[in-house]
Amino acid sequence: MLIPHGEGGSKSVSVSATVLKLVFGVSVIVLASALTAAFGVVSRSVDLARASRLERENHVLAQEVGLLGQHVRTLSDTLSMISRHDDEVRLVAGLDPLDPEVRLAGIGGPVGSWAERDTLNRDGGAIGQQALRVHVDLDALTRQANLVAASFREASESLSSQIQRLAATPSIMPTQGYITSGFTMVRYHPILHENRPHLGIDITAPYGTPIVAPASGRVIKVGWENGYGLTVELDHGYGVQTLYGHMSRTAVQLGTLVHRGDRIGFVGSTGLATGPHVHYEVIVNGRPTDPMKFIMPDVIAD
Repeated sequence: MLIPHGEGGSKSVSVSATVLKLVFGVSVIVLASALTAAFGVVSRSVDLARASRLERENHVLAQEVGLLGQHVRTLSDTLSMISRHDDEVRLVAGLDPLDPEVRLAGIGGPVGSWAERDTLNRDGGAIGQQALRVHVDLDALTRQANLVAASFREASESLSSQIQRLAATPSIMPTQGYITSGFTMVRYHPILHENRPHLGIDITAPYGTPIVAPASGRVIKVGWENGYGLTVELDHGYGVQTLYGHMSRTAVQLGTLVHRGDRIGFVGSTGLATGPHVHYEVIVNGRPTDPMKFIMPDVIAD
């Protein structure tokens, strides 16, 4: 019923149930279509935003992987330089350089398989392939670094042993003077007047001239020795011992640890001696050896 506020008669409008159903159905369809369209627009906007964000993230990741690759190449150059220095150190330490095949085994490609490689190959795309290359390079550099570290440890131990051995090897004159008698298996003795071996060298010097140790060692004898007079003996290790005879007085005690250049006594003429000098012997593995083989120039000894 339509009843106007002013003049005019009222009207009666009738609508059938079928029409109402039709209008309601159309309204529902229109509303559903509008909601579907709105959801599609919103969903597409979300997808576009997500795609844009992923693109930015991928761009950042690609840059970072590229930088990592540059750092890996720089590290590779540094390790190559260290490897060259390692060969030099090994030579100084008395070791042979590492075999090139051993170094290649240390820096080659990855051994076996690992899950990340398959995943990056399958799903990583271009960035995944780039990351895979960095992974492989890092794996190789890790093995190379471990190889160089082990080589340096070996060289360090050998060099330390070499330094200790050199420090214990006689290399300088035990006193300042003149060599008046050399090492020989037959020599006419000036006092006994008979041929006898002379298993050292005689260094003539003024009475009281200091006598020094030609290398690091430990004093194993201090006292009188028949023929040699007042004597000092040193044990340098590595099978090397030295003897100093005819001293006027000693400057060390039994068991004293001395180093190259330390004073151990003074020149004299005790024992069978015709004048002030020091009788100097070097014994290697129990056998007398010519001391001149152990006397080096100062530039080498120091």
